[in-house]
Amino acid sequence: HFFSPEELYEFRSLEELATFEIPKANHKRMHQHNPNNLSLQAKISKDEYLDCVRDIIKHIKLGNIYEVNFAQEFVVRNVQIDPVRLFIKFLDHSNAPFSAFYKIGDHYAICGSPERFIKGKGDRICSEPIKGTIRTSVNPLENEALIDQLLHSSKDRSENIMAVDVVRNDLSRTAEKGSVVVTDLCRLETFQKVHHLISSIESKRKKGMTNVDVIQHAFPMASMTGAPKISAMKYIERYENFRRGLYSGSIGYFDLENDSFDFNVVIRTIQYDASKHILSFATGGAITALSNPEEEYQECFVKAKSIMQTLFD
Repeated sequence: HFFSPEELYEFRSLEELATFEIPKANHKRMHQHNPNNLSLQAKISKDEYLDCVRDIIKHIKLGNIYEVNFAQEFVVRNVQIDPVRLFIKFLDHSNAPFSAFYKIGDHYAICGSPERFIKGKGDRICSEPIKGTIRTSVNPLENEALIDQLLHSSKDRSENIMAVDVVRNDLSRTAEKGSVVVTDLCRLETFQKVHHLISSIESKRKKGMTNVDVIQHAFPMASMTGAPKISAMKYIERYENFRRGLYSGSIGYFDLENDSFDFNVVIRTIQYDASKHILSFATGGAITALSNPEEEYQECFVKAKSIMQTLFD
């Protein structure tokens, strides 16, 4: 039996999704035959995830932190794929504007990111954090209701605004005085499987500062850390049970002829080790004082299902 995208949506929890056995007939869907059974494994159980989120919320309510981006990792072992073909499928499934394909030796990054980290043209700089996510629906009435729910969600807006404040602070370090402005706050953008809230913050690069300086002072990006940034990173280190590596990093380019650059946020990304036949990806979301642990878990589920559909459709 092949799992269709519609059938994948029948899974009610990440835990259920993460422990199902992929039938042998589905191996062709992974682009190359593999004689072993395949299974997606979550590195953290639902109960452990919920406990971590509750602990983070306690720290937020005590005033130790305002927001933490908390993620979890999934792994598929004993798998052989064609990374190029999988990347093409990623493009077909998501049409993500900041997709990327990257290879170093036997290690591949197959990235379907919807999020820009930072770009520059001359002395003009722009960062566009995403915070606020809800699934789409093929039912027009339900889809409109979901959009309305996201646009009026105080929790999602607070996530986005906190990320915007961190970005403003980051850009101010390399900007002309008074040039940091929020040009768009919490606009709605729709992708194939999810709706997002996206903001835009712009600045004018200060004389004496290079493009590398701008990126260095803004990295790691606010949307994948939290607020305050350094404190959030300490809580990430404390509660996440995996090393992020490239996940939540950035892939991009410098165009020296046109004095420009553009870098993404590495999310919705499959990492593949061809020598060890291991595939992995991570999903997460921002935890705030208004977070509901179960809803945070389900947000991870929405993002994971989007990746799973690409893998096994």
